[in-house]
Amino acid sequence: MYKINPNKELTSREKEVMSYVVKGMTNPQIADKLFITTHTVKAHVSSALYKLNVKNRFDATLKLLKLNNKLISDENNVLD
Repeated sequence: MYKINPNKELTSREKEVMSYVVKGMTNPQIADKLFITTHTVKAHVSSALYKLNVKNRFDATLKLLKLNNKLISDENNVLD
C-alpha cells in the first residue's frame, strides 16, 4: 500500500522527529524536546512525509508503525 520514495531514506534527525510524531507529540512539544524551532520541526516533518510518500502525520504514523513491526518480525524470523 505504501512505498518509500526510492533513494529517499530518512535522515537521523527526521527519524528522531518522526519518533516523537508517532508518540503523538505536537510540533511545539517536539521543538522544546529537541531544542529547535517549530519551523525546523515542520521542515523535518514535511521532508519525512515526502520521503514516506504520505500526505499527513496520521498516515506517516501508520506507515512507520507497520515498518517497525515488519522489521521486528523479520528480525525474529532470522533468529529462529
